[in-house]
Amino acid sequence: MALNLNLKFMKRRFSMALIKIDKILLSIFQRAFKAITDEMSISLTKTTRSPILCEAKDFVTGLYDAEGNMLEQTENLPILSFSLGPVCKVIIDQYGDDIYEGDVIIHNDVFSMGNQNNDVAIFKPIFCEGTLIGWSAAKGHQADIGGAVQGGYNPNATEVWQEALRIPAVKLYERGKLREDVWNLIFANIRLTMVQEDIKAQIGACSLGERRLKALVTKYGIDCYNAHKLELFKSTEKMMRAEIASIPNGTYEGRSMVYYDGKHLGSKFEIKTKITVKDESIIFDFSESSPQTNGFVNGTYTSSCSAITLTFLQLVNPNIPHNQGMIVPLTYIVPEGTILNAAYPKATTFGNHLCPQIADSIFKALGPAMPGKVTAGWNHLLCSLITGDHPRTGEKYVDICFMGLKGGSGALEGCDGYDHIGMIDASGGLLDQDYEMYEQQTPNLILKHEYLSGSGGVGKWRGGLGVETIIKMGGDNTTMVVFGDGDVESNYGLFGGKGSVLNSITLTYPDGKNHIPLSKDIIEGIPIGTIYKQIAGGGGGYGNPRERDTKLVEEDVRNGVVDKGQAHKEYGFV
Repeated sequence: MALNLNLKFMKRRFSMALIKIDKILLSIFQRAFKAITDEMSISLTKTTRSPILCEAKDFVTGLYDAEGNMLEQTENLPILSFSLGPVCKVIIDQYGDDIYEGDVIIHNDVFSMGNQNNDVAIFKPIFCEGTLIGWSAAKGHQADIGGAVQGGYNPNATEVWQEALRIPAVKLYERGKLREDVWNLIFANIRLTMVQEDIKAQIGACSLGERRLKALVTKYGIDCYNAHKLELFKSTEKMMRAEIASIPNGTYEGRSMVYYDGKHLGSKFEIKTKITVKDESIIFDFSESSPQTNGFVNGTYTSSCSAITLTFLQLVNPNIPHNQGMIVPLTYIVPEGTILNAAYPKATTFGNHLCPQIADSIFKALGPAMPGKVTAGWNHLLCSLITGDHPRTGEKYVDICFMGLKGGSGALEGCDGYDHIGMIDASGGLLDQDYEMYEQQTPNLILKHEYLSGSGGVGKWRGGLGVETIIKMGGDNTTMVVFGDGDVESNYGLFGGKGSVLNSITLTYPDGKNHIPLSKDIIEGIPIGTIYKQIAGGGGGYGNPRERDTKLVEEDVRNGVVDKGQAHKEYGFV
């Protein structure tokens, strides 16, 4: 049997070698892969129920080849996109030949290449003529995933079991048949029935990707697909190596800080990178970062490498296709036991949100080598997750206040920062909630949601604006989980530019008392009528503010971006 398989493999390799690469067809394959993942994304947007998915679009879709190599992905949230490939390889290693047409596999385990417990992935193998040709995948942030705290964020956690239901790769469907025992076991441990419907939507998106890739490969043939796929990887790798070659050889160092781990007041941790550029390859070494914490402010290997990848992609040619060839020249060193790669069984839910600090350290390191491409600091995430009972429906609700957490991006040479764009790990992909839908899905009332004048860091090019959000609480049994940063140290400016305002959240209770939560905190029993106020800071400025074009300052004053006092003080504008 093994001899027959080897002969079949050798014949296929020989057949592929005879295929002539058509450059036009190569482009067709690349565009088709992207079109498929885009269509999967649209399908998922239209069929999910949680506003986290259908409105904020906190999910990704992707295609991978039979070996788990990235073909393409649609990056609504980039940090999730680069976490699918490693999991696909884990699944292939785990199941070996025990993979069949009609299988559906679910996974969220952070200790087998997952990035965050709430980010649940669905994978579906794709067969053509009885041969495994690839995988379709979708990963989305679920409104609940079990654990001690509804919604999945537990600042008091010290180990994974206090955070969530841990799901190593397991089949939900086998050969097209639902495994009801597995389904029931998983969803008996998750509070919200809505999560089941969102997982069904992810399965549907993967089935769509399966049909589209199978039709594409059927049209051109398996050997033609494989040959052009490898050529696509090869050409993409060449493009990335050319980008790296444009960076001067050398070793560059940068650092940033993380404040408070949810357990020890005043605690702080260093993210430190050493980046080595040599000809056409680049090494990102985070070995000297702080040790892991006893709180939940730890990263996983996958989340940290995803953050490194998406940050570096912002410094190179944006037209590079996102496939396996893109990441071949990149080397990651993120040792286990550091804050960026916690060892089993440490808590890690906050790990995705260390991306801003990782990005800061990379931008600071490469700033001298790439001054025209790095940005000043982006606003760091400070988020609230609010749960409770909806008095009009009698049902439980979970809401992540996306509209309140999105600050501005940092400026760069020749361009102001983007206003209200959100975290760098979302890179603009995370959308606001619709106001009317928000007030339907939650019992809360939006009183104010506006750009915050003067919140962007000043500079020759100013940082993007943050926002001010005020909400009146209206539900019963309300609990708020706060997680984030940016309330101790403002976003940094570059080359003479200045930082932004600090993040803050304030609760004003009906009796008039104010409560300012910690950056990692749980507040229970919030009464009806409480006023929630959040400030999300802007991005840092770039360059000397006194060199800003007077016409731009005048326009900013006219539009309320800055007031006259700030314009006079910072820009010397009269």
